[in-house]
Order: sequence, then structure tokens, then C-alpha cells
Amino acid sequence: MRRVLSLLVMLTLFVYAADGLPNWYYSIKDVKLQKQKFFEILRPLVEKENKKILQQRAFVKRFFQEYRKNPLVDDALLQKLARLAKKYRIKELYNEQEYLKKIDTIPVSLVLAQAALESGWGKSRFAKEANNLFGEWTYGKHGLVPKQRTPGKKHKIRIFKTIEDSIASYMLNLNRHAAYKEFRMARYLAKKEGKKFDGLQAAMTMQRYSELGRRYNHLVTTIIKKNRLHEFEG
Repeated sequence: MRRVLSLLVMLTLFVYAADGLPNWYYSIKDVKLQKQKFFEILRPLVEKENKKILQQRAFVKRFFQEYRKNPLVDDALLQKLARLAKKYRIKELYNEQEYLKKIDTIPVSLVLAQAALESGWGKSRFAKEANNLFGEWTYGKHGLVPKQRTPGKKHKIRIFKTIEDSIASYMLNLNRHAAYKEFRMARYLAKKEGKKFDGLQAAMTMQRYSELGRRYNHLVTTIIKKNRLHEFEG
């Protein structure tokens, strides 16, 4: 059974990664095995997004290396930098430090732990109907209305075409939203000093992700430790 499921996971990475969690995932009765498969499905998607972020970061570093040598940079490169500035909400176009603070990888263990916590291991209504693994909101026309939404509130649960889109949006959210400035600063300072920045450290800055505050940090940390997700860190 485990061997068959492993083969199904491999097929998922090539065929099903662009949709929601596969139907066979929900048919697994063994809780421990299901959790294992949850991480196996999501991990390569997280790593794929981190690779994209690293490519953007590498471009920024090359751009400013050339810019310091010659301020008259190619217009196409300048436009690419401007697109990144807009994407990451960087107000000063030539503020290299802000790019390096915001355009950086997210610890894999943090992403997996929050996906499990926010989506109930992919079993929540939002995960199944909207491919939304992280409980992201929207105030647009399209979205799922939470059944227990407080009267007078207008937020909806954002709908994604794929779980891959949900992961990318969540990671961008951590990298640019003002609520996660503490996370970005902790990551920036650790790497500036040549130190490792892992999911356990990142989890201790996630109090603004939930109304639970500091208790939320503890919940994320517990999932990382209990499932040994720190072993996924490169």
C-alpha cells in the first residue's frame, strides 16, 4: 500500500500539482501516513517557489553590482527591477537593502506547518473548495463567504486555481505585507551575520498571522517539531 501511494505521489508532482490535493489523498485512513503524504505533495511545490524567489534575488544582486559600476543601466533591466519593486511593494526603486529584505526564501518547514494548521491538513472547506491552504482573505467580488463570518464583516476567503497558486501567494504575503516585518528583519539579520534561519526561528515571528497571537507561534512550532519538519531545511 505504501509503495503504491509513493508512486501516486510521484505522479502527482507531474500531473496533479497544478490542481488541488488529489482524491486519493482523502481516501487514506492511516492518519500518520496521510500527514506524511500531505508533506510529500506540498514540499516540492514550496521548493519550486523558493527557486523562483532565489532567481529574483540573484537578479537584484546582479543589477546593483552593475549599477554601482555604471548608473546608466539597460532600460529592459530597469523595467524588470521596477516590476519587482511593484510586486514586493518597495517604494524606493534603488533601495537595494529593501529588495534583499523582501526577496528571500521562506523556510520549507514553516510553509508546511502553516499549511497543515490553516487548512486542517487539507481537509477544510476552504482547501477543498478554493484551493486555499493558508486562509487568505479577499475583499473582491469572488471568494467564499465564511459560514461563521461576524455580521458586518465583508471579507471572503480567496479562491485559487491551484494549490501551487495558494503557496505562491502565501509566500509573497510573508515577503511583502507590513504585518510580517519582524519575520523579514529576523531573516535578514540572521543571514547578514552568516547564520542559518530556519522554520523554528521563523515561527516565533508569526503572531500577527492569527488572532491567537503568541499562542499561534507555539502551535506552528509544535507541528514543526512533532513532524520533524526541520529536517526538510537545506
